[in-house]
Amino acid sequence: MDIQQIKQRFGIIGNSDGLNRALEIAAQVAPTDIAVIVTGESGTGKEIIPQVIHSLSHRKHNQYIAVNCGAIPEGTIDSELFGHEKGAFTGATSSRKGYFEVCNGGTIFLDEVAELPLQTQVRLLRVLETGEFIRVGSSKVIKTDVRVVAATNVDMLQAIKDGKFREDLYYRLNTVPIHLPPLRERKEDIYLLFRKFANDFSEKYRMPAVKLKAEAIEYLKNYPWPGNIRQLRNLVEQLSIMSKKRELEVQDLIEFLPPQESLSPAIIPSKKEIDEREIMYKFLFEMKKDLNDLKKVVAQLALKQGTPEIIIPADSSSNLAEKTTISPSVSNVPTVYPPSSGSIIDSPGDKINPNKITQHQEIEEILSLEQTEKELIKRALEKHNGRRKQAAQELGISERTLYRKIKEYNIQK
Repeated sequence: MDIQQIKQRFGIIGNSDGLNRALEIAAQVAPTDIAVIVTGESGTGKEIIPQVIHSLSHRKHNQYIAVNCGAIPEGTIDSELFGHEKGAFTGATSSRKGYFEVCNGGTIFLDEVAELPLQTQVRLLRVLETGEFIRVGSSKVIKTDVRVVAATNVDMLQAIKDGKFREDLYYRLNTVPIHLPPLRERKEDIYLLFRKFANDFSEKYRMPAVKLKAEAIEYLKNYPWPGNIRQLRNLVEQLSIMSKKRELEVQDLIEFLPPQESLSPAIIPSKKEIDEREIMYKFLFEMKKDLNDLKKVVAQLALKQGTPEIIIPADSSSNLAEKTTISPSVSNVPTVYPPSSGSIIDSPGDKINPNKITQHQEIEEILSLEQTEKELIKRALEKHNGRRKQAAQELGISERTLYRKIKEYNIQK
């Protein structure tokens, strides 16, 4: 079966080189039992590739099961895939076959395979290597003959580096990789897909199909489409229902599409990186809030009860802005100590100028926060060997902002 016949059979729209190459590889590996992993961004239609592989293989008359690994709770994923015995856990009132047992002789599609827990990954690796598995709560080895096709939108090498995915399992699944390109790299297919969806929704809602003027077609082709085909389909459905016009201009599309600059594709940092950065920023802002509260208390004491003693360290690099003590002999009256060199108090009897206190504290706080920011930038640059793009992504700022900060702090790369 050639590429065009595959497209007609499965309703695949598009003529881009990337799409044709993916279908060509799928047709080549289908007659074999080789494990396949399908990669690509969310919404690119990865689920169609395992269907093509199964239908063109010798397993086509046996069962095909698609499993969304990210939708099954971690506590039950092993039971779902490999089955369990009666009494294996609370609620296991009877024995149950898992997908690998039910699908013997067929094909299993593991979507979002990167979401599998590490313990389940070990079980899956054994099935791929030996064709054997054990039900939860059993000691009996069961044989199965299942072809596995996996899919993910995650950077698998980064997941391995972060310890979230087993390297041996990745290379066992990655015997033949198939990559589906994002919609922004299939510009010649965008209008074809638009017309297909428009005709589908015209029949579904019994109304004339929406059409596009030339400028609107160009606008769609140059839009980044972070949601890929799924986003385009949703847009056409909205336009079919909500738009009063049937021939649309650019302005009609803009009303239903978010601004392009706000949806440019980006690499999302790992949850661990996000959590660490949020904790650090939260700590810094809470520290500043505490200093501001302390500043207000000291200023009020200075105005109401006389002269609180303030010690300013001679070492200007210290982060300690002040120190107050309460005299044991006079209730609620701070004791005055001789100030250090460079203090804002000239003699023990001088009154404190609250404005000077405030100004000094703010300078100390700014220096402290700037130093922390400078150290974070230096560490990120060192970690990524001076590559500003990766450093900016880790810090959660734009590359332009990072470049400005490097010049501002005179950081040597």
